[in-house]
Amino acid sequence: MAVISWTIQALDDLDAICEFIARDAPRYAQLFAIQAFETVDRLEMFPLSGRVVPEINRQEIREVILGNYRIVYRLKEDETEILTVHHGAQILTADKLKI
Repeated sequence: MAVISWTIQALDDLDAICEFIARDAPRYAQLFAIQAFETVDRLEMFPLSGRVVPEINRQEIREVILGNYRIVYRLKEDETEILTVHHGAQILTADKLKI
């Protein structure tokens, strides 16, 4: 079982996404946040369930998809570190992940 941790970057990303959604639909912003945390919580039991991020191509950098967003995480010894929540239409670089 892997402990889940969120980087400041990932929490800021999630907050910005929810603020953007809330401009038009506050309830959907709240639901998105709940779904994001539920999606990440599953990684506690199944940390290898996400796919390897193709742009990075390192086994320890993985992602799960939530709607139009990619939740990117890094596997460590007994920890799953959430690195970013990233819109799928945007280019993802190692700089964004700060790895």
